[in-house]
Amino acid sequence: MAQHDKAPARAFERFASTATRFTGSVPAFAVALGIIVVWAVTGPLFHFSDTWQLVINTGTTIVTFLMVFLIQQTQNKDGLAIQLKLNELVAALEGASNRLISVEDLTGEELRVLHAHYQLLAKKAAEVADTRESHSIEEAERRHERKHRQSKARNKG
Repeated sequence: MAQHDKAPARAFERFASTATRFTGSVPAFAVALGIIVVWAVTGPLFHFSDTWQLVINTGTTIVTFLMVFLIQQTQNKDGLAIQLKLNELVAALEGASNRLISVEDLTGEELRVLHAHYQLLAKKAAEVADTRESHSIEEAERRHERKHRQSKARNKG
């Protein structure tokens, strides 16, 4: 696909990300609250008419309808990014099962089988482990150093 064919999709992604960040902010909440206050204060002026009520109902319905698509697009992109990061971790960890790469694409039945397997492992771990015990800082530092050495060795070769 040519680069110019992707321009509308990229523009929409940027717009959706910006819009969802803004709508989750304090200024956006203040604007929405301000609109509601103005609408409520003008109620007596318009004698709380059907038209007065229709204005807020129509406005909120339109905004909600459009926000569903913007939020869903942003969640889809964020969800995919998280899945890719998790896939990278699973692929990079020695001893981790590569069956878990792209596990989100498995059927419900396949997921239930894996879930049962990990429930069994968790039960076994609980039987032998102290839940107050955690990995040490020293262990994390050793793991970091080992990864750093492996990375340097790969870059030399």
